[in-house]
Amino acid sequence: MPYRTIRGHIRYSSRKADRLGHERGREFFSITQQADGIDVLQAHCEIDDAPSVTRDIVQALRHTDSAPLDCSVRLTVGDHFEGTGWFRFTDKQAECETFNHRDGRISQRIELAAPVQWMQCHPIAGDGLLMRLYDLSQGPGKQHFPHMMLSSPDHRGATGPLLFKMGFSLVYVGETDVTVEAGRFRARHFQVTDTAADLPEEHPPYNVWCTADDDYLLLRAEVEGYMQTRYELAEVQYFESHNGVTSAKHTAAETAI
Repeated sequence: MPYRTIRGHIRYSSRKADRLGHERGREFFSITQQADGIDVLQAHCEIDDAPSVTRDIVQALRHTDSAPLDCSVRLTVGDHFEGTGWFRFTDKQAECETFNHRDGRISQRIELAAPVQWMQCHPIAGDGLLMRLYDLSQGPGKQHFPHMMLSSPDHRGATGPLLFKMGFSLVYVGETDVTVEAGRFRARHFQVTDTAADLPEEHPPYNVWCTADDDYLLLRAEVEGYMQTRYELAEVQYFESHNGVTSAKHTAAETAI
């Protein structure tokens, strides 16, 4: 059966006045869209700012709405092992088996009143896929999603991993044209808000631009407040595989508007 893969590189940079434009990390990712309607996101994430963070994730989710199925996370913080874990989701239960430096072995089983709508494992590429939750038929505005999970409540995802329940809202601003290092694209602009009720510390205002198509590919993201960070798609390639043969379909320049 045919499947499609998007591979890319996201550059992390600072927006602080004394470090404006300075590269502070990077992410290499692939999103495989399988014939069974499942997307598999793989991401290797590096944050250089002390304490440095290295994160590797593999996450399976439904293509139509990004509902999580299973994922694994491994963390290194400050050049030392922090934790590793595996998560699985059904309509009625969320479970994890993890081991981390602070707490040792953790087994969690959480009975659910409603299915988990999103599992945030902190790769930036995933923040584009998150925006699939917003019902575009309602037009620009705000929609709240109460049934979310995080692998870490830390803003950099530098603790755990473990299951952390929360809810937040997505604001759809509208469509616009965005130019990033990878090219020029038609984009949808979203904002993440209403995080104060559940997180130990409210996440600063967060703006996300993703492709205005079914891929929801992360193009650019900016965090305000004390973080002052920017994330930008630096490279992207598209591949299709059929009957064991993989071919490059087009580059970012060919998809740019």
